[in-house]
Amino acid sequence: MTMGIDPKELIEDDLLRELRHLHATRTDTLLHGSGDALANHTARTEELEQEYLRRHPERDVDPERLRDGARRR
Repeated sequence: MTMGIDPKELIEDDLLRELRHLHATRTDTLLHGSGDALANHTARTEELEQEYLRRHPERDVDPERLRDGARRR
């Protein structure tokens, strides 16, 4: 089930804008949203993140964000 525009139809800038907005509103939704609002937020975030990963399978991964990088700190 797609909530809003199908992520595959979003241009790159719109996809990133939507992802940033969802990430910015996550805590408020978790703390104050209804169960349905949280479920919808989670589902939409998953849709958009999966689309981003589909488009960018070789995205730049920061070595410090990996387990070995964290252990070196």
